Amino acid sequence: MSDSPFIDALNEQVGHEFAASQQYIAIAVYFDGQTLPLLSAHFYQQAVEERNHAMMLVQYLLDAELEVKIPGVAAPQTTFDSAAAAVQLALDQERGVTNQFSELTRLARAENAFQGEQFLQWFLKEQLEETSSMSDLLAVVERAGEANLLLVEDFLARNTVGDGGNDASAPAAAGGAL
Repeated sequence: MSDSPFIDALNEQVGHEFAASQQYIAIAVYFDGQTLPLLSAHFYQQAVEERNHAMMLVQYLLDAELEVKIPGVAAPQTTFDSAAAAVQLALDQERGVTNQFSELTRLARAENAFQGEQFLQWFLKEQLEETSSMSDLLAVVERAGEANLLLVEDFLARNTVGDGGNDASAPAAAGGAL
């Protein structure tokens, strides 16, 4: 453990991002098993984005010449009562991550870690987009209902949900973004 709550929390966040990636893989597999390829692809892409977020945090720690700790993660939830329940879990996860990045920003500010606070601004912006797009997706899934999930597939075929991880202003990821 370091003498900086901010740096400790950054290392913890690496684990949270890897856990989010694993959870998105589990959701993608659920939709793959339901033969819903666009929902599945959406969540596989979300998993890659979360992995990239973890590696952005790692790169920041490396650049700042700070110790990097890669924590283990708990197994994700793999069964869901419905498509809406799976997307609700994803939305809840995004809301939790938003709170985590807000707390990280508070810690950086409390420690006068100005570069760290500046680095976190991108994540706060990204979380607004992630939460908004997941909320929209949940609304579409709920509106379609379990019996009409092919309408959600049609919606995804016609509309971009989220930024797909393509943001030129994103911080560098250790090892390169996937």
